[in-house]
Amino acid sequence: MEALFKPFDLSGLTLPNRIFMAPLTRSRGPDDAATDLVALYYTQRATAGLIVSEGSPISQEGQGYFYNPGIFTPEQIAGWRRVTDSVHAVGGRMFIQLWHVGRIAHTSNQPDGRAPVSSTDRPAEGAMAFGRADDGTIGFVAASRPRALETDEVARVVEDFATAARNAIAAGFDGVELHAANGYLFDQFLNPHINDRTDRYLAATIKGRMRFTLEVVDAVSAAVGAHRVGIRLTPYGVIGSVPMFDDAEETYVALGRALGERGIAYFHVMDQTGFFNTPAGQKPTSDLIKELLIKWRSVAPHTAILLDGGMTKARANELITNGVIDLAGFGQPFIANPDLVARLRHDWPLNQPDRATYYEGGAKGYVDYPPYRPADELVAA
Repeated sequence: MEALFKPFDLSGLTLPNRIFMAPLTRSRGPDDAATDLVALYYTQRATAGLIVSEGSPISQEGQGYFYNPGIFTPEQIAGWRRVTDSVHAVGGRMFIQLWHVGRIAHTSNQPDGRAPVSSTDRPAEGAMAFGRADDGTIGFVAASRPRALETDEVARVVEDFATAARNAIAAGFDGVELHAANGYLFDQFLNPHINDRTDRYLAATIKGRMRFTLEVVDAVSAAVGAHRVGIRLTPYGVIGSVPMFDDAEETYVALGRALGERGIAYFHVMDQTGFFNTPAGQKPTSDLIKELLIKWRSVAPHTAILLDGGMTKARANELITNGVIDLAGFGQPFIANPDLVARLRHDWPLNQPDRATYYEGGAKGYVDYPPYRPADELVAA
C-alpha cells in the first residue's frame, strides 16, 4: 500500500489515510455562522483522513473577513454542530482552525468600527482584509492601521482562544488548530520586524516573542487537552506582510521544542514556495522547510508533522516514506474535487477550480463539483 493511504494514529484519533484537507477560506456564512450548505461542503470531502476547517474567528475582534463562520456565539456553535454531525455521520474527522487576524483586518469588521489590535501599531503595508469599502461594497480592502494591545489586555485575547476551543468541542469538533501562520496575530508577536514591544513579549528576545504563542497553547491545552491541539505555522512565509528575519530557524526550532514538551497533537506547516519569488541567494523555501521539519523530529519526536502547499501525490508519498512528514495536505485540489482521496488513489484526472467563486456566493463553485465517474460506469449509465 502506498504511504499516503496508510492509516495514522493522531494522538488517539485514528485516521484512515494520510491525506488532510487544508483550511480554505470560502466566505459562505451569510450571518457569520455555518449553514446547511457549509455542512454539505465539508461532508462531501469527508473521505480525507482529517479535515481542518476554514479559519473560524474566536471573537469579532479577531475577524478579518465578512461571512466567515465564527465560534464565539451560540448561533455559531449551533451552526458548526450541524457541520460536525454531518461529517461524523459519514465517518469523517474534523479539527476547527481558530483564528485571530490581528492587524490583517479592517475597521468595518471590528466592533463599533474600532481599530484592529496587534502586537504593534504599525500597519500591514499591502495586506488586504475582506471588508466594506467606503462606497458600501464588500470585497478586498486595505487593512486598517491597528493599535497595539496593552500588556494587561493580552490575557483577555488568550482567554478568548481558550473559550473558543471549549466552544469548538461543544460543537462536536475532534480538536482545534491554532492559526499561527500567514501574518496573523501569532506571527505579529513572533516576527521581530513586526513586534516592536518592550514588555514581557519583548521583541528583542526569542523567549519574549514566543511568549504569546505558548500562553495560548497552554490555555487551550488546559481547556480541551493538549492531544486535541494542533498549530499551523509558516516559518519562512511572507504572506500577510511578513518580512523574513535572520534568526527564523533558531526561533522555530526553539518553538518546536517548547511545543513538543507540551505534548500537542501536531505541527502544520504551509510551504509558500511559488507564492512569491525567493530572495536572491536564499535556498528555496521548500528546502528550508524540509530542514526545519527534520530538526523538529529530533526536538519534538512525538508530535505529528503536517505539510501542505503545492503538494502532489508523488511528493506526499516521498516525504511520508522518508519520515519527514506524517500527513500531506491538499487545499485548492479539494475545492474542485470532493472525491480527491479516490482520485489520488486511482490516479484519476482532477477537476480545475473556478477562482471566481472562491470567496463569495452560494452553491456555485462550492458544492456543485461532480465526483469522478470511471468510463465503465458512464457506459453502464
